[in-house]
Amino acid sequence: MMNTELDTEYSKIVYHILINEEFNKIKAIEHHGVTRYEHSLKVSYYSYKIAKILHLDYEDVARGGLLHDFFLSSEERNKKERFISTFTHPKKAVAKAIENFELDEKEIDMIRTHMFPINLAIPKYAESWVVSAVDKIVALTEFSKTFGYRLAYIANVYFILLINYLR
Repeated sequence: MMNTELDTEYSKIVYHILINEEFNKIKAIEHHGVTRYEHSLKVSYYSYKIAKILHLDYEDVARGGLLHDFFLSSEERNKKERFISTFTHPKKAVAKAIENFELDEKEIDMIRTHMFPINLAIPKYAESWVVSAVDKIVALTEFSKTFGYRLAYIANVYFILLINYLR
């Protein structure tokens, strides 16, 4: 179970993002059967925990993971617009994040490349690979609530393989 409030170190790292009025607008946007805010928080926190284990820059990972889907969109988008957004939203998220926060090159790379391999932007940093992989696992888990146990099974297998690979 994820309880980010109890993890004071994590909370201190991302507090300035979580209280940002513009960022909080994503609480109203549906994403994989949850809100974009909930999805982003999961990706951020799980990526942060993995980055700590791997002795990576877990502070950048916490922030980059939280901002990876920070873009505003209408709930009224049709299927074609949602499909196109799959490929275009990383650029929108980078622009929105830069507009609202001070980011370093690594955080920008995490946001820009989190859709790899769907998008062809290849992650430059180990931290970016972590965020990208965790994003896929979290999304599959969220989709599984809508599409049933088969997707949850695939997400769990992917997560187990990732953990074993990292060891």
